[in-house]
Amino acid sequence: MSWGPPTPAQLDPPPREACGVCLSLKLKWQPSGGRGELVADTVLHHSNDLFFRERLPWRLGLVRLADGPTVVAHLHADVGPAPAKVHVSARLDRAGQAVVVATPNKESNMAEDRQLREFTCDPKGRKVLVTDGKTAVGQALVRNLVDQKAKIVWVGHAEPWKKFPGFEALKKIPQVTLVPLDVTDSKSVREVAAEIGVKVDILVNNAEHHRAYGIGNRAGVETARAEMDVNYFGLLRLAQEFGPVMRARGADGQASAVAWVNLLSIYALANFPPHGTFSASKAAAHSLAQCLRAEMRPAGVRVVNVFPGPIDDEWNQLLPPPKVSPANLARAIATALRDGVEDVYPGDVAQEWLERWRDNPKALEKELSS
Repeated sequence: MSWGPPTPAQLDPPPREACGVCLSLKLKWQPSGGRGELVADTVLHHSNDLFFRERLPWRLGLVRLADGPTVVAHLHADVGPAPAKVHVSARLDRAGQAVVVATPNKESNMAEDRQLREFTCDPKGRKVLVTDGKTAVGQALVRNLVDQKAKIVWVGHAEPWKKFPGFEALKKIPQVTLVPLDVTDSKSVREVAAEIGVKVDILVNNAEHHRAYGIGNRAGVETARAEMDVNYFGLLRLAQEFGPVMRARGADGQASAVAWVNLLSIYALANFPPHGTFSASKAAAHSLAQCLRAEMRPAGVRVVNVFPGPIDDEWNQLLPPPKVSPANLARAIATALRDGVEDVYPGDVAQEWLERWRDNPKALEKELSS
């Protein structure tokens, strides 16, 4: 008997279309508390699915949730045998499909479990490339990845003959290796990809060119061209050189390539006129990142798009708080990797914009332009 990954469609009973009492169609989704009991478990020794075939044996079980339904779940090694209390949570598998996993408790580390590690992009023990270490965001990312026990962190820096604030501190971190990388230079990107591309498990593209103003308050196209060259074409160059190698390594078991992170902006969803051309470049990058996700998904490499609100840096000085600190942004990215989230919106402004954009994009556009 062969199995594929369990999906929400295997919930028992299935979601209702109407209330069983009043027949109302106005039903709202409610979050599950996550508590449940393993009532039966089995070990899969054969599968026609290539993903499972290479990773057998594989434990599955039936979990009866405290909220009522019974679900098919992937089991942590420390769970069971049945009956046993468990905590369940929803994750995305390597194909981007929703699955349910069961762990002994909320604090269980999925990255340390042979089986459930396949559903997380936890940086622990993995090799990571951060494309720009010159900025406060880049350095916060590097420190956080080191704290998350990444095995190696390569840190890109354009114009390597120039020392930048924090340069010496980064050099002293044992896990860090500095590499000359300029995302506006195809030759530079190609050389770095040739050197370390076959080793990178997670790529974090945080390279960014950000300037204020829109169309009427700035003459010429030089600034807008620079924004596009870094924010859009930089991503394209990276995707062309690193993408094929990471796709090829998506099935390398415990040493596989697992994730690609793009630092975008909430302005990619709705243009913010005071930062109009920057918003446009991020919207272009968002569209390209969706194309990259479609190409990487079949290989099991997750593309994580990050849409922060205003970051607390020099180009957002004139904007009032709240702003996202580099440290909080780095933590949000690490959490997204651990939890297997594809889109993340750090900061209060991003959360508010997202809610309003989903509710009425036209109303948000008019409000931002007034």
